Amino acid sequence: QVQLVQSGGGLVQPGGSLRLSCAASGSDFSIYAMGWYRQAPGKQRELVATITHGDLINYAMSVKGRFTISRDNANNTVYLQMNSLKPEDTALYYCNVGVVGRGLHWGRGTQVTVSS
Repeated sequence: QVQLVQSGGGLVQPGGSLRLSCAASGSDFSIYAMGWYRQAPGKQRELVATITHGDLINYAMSVKGRFTISRDNANNTVYLQMNSLKPEDTALYYCNVGVVGRGLHWGRGTQVTVSS
């Protein structure tokens, strides 16, 4: 069993910053990738950023240059630093962790709202 605990999110003004975190806990397990996804009303859930255990990173073009994904393998935690936030970044953000032999695990999501 693997459980994810998300923190962060909230209401910020355009141009502001926000930092999300997601920590995985449980019995012995091995993670091959961690990432962030988001979904806004009327839109398909989309990838925001992913990072593999070997530090290979991928960003959606819409956030590249503004968001930074990082991880702390020792604590099984992934972060998403979001800068220069835009109204179109408003969405429910989900943490996702791929565990070897145990499939994908999703966080409960946290709301990010960018508005003046």
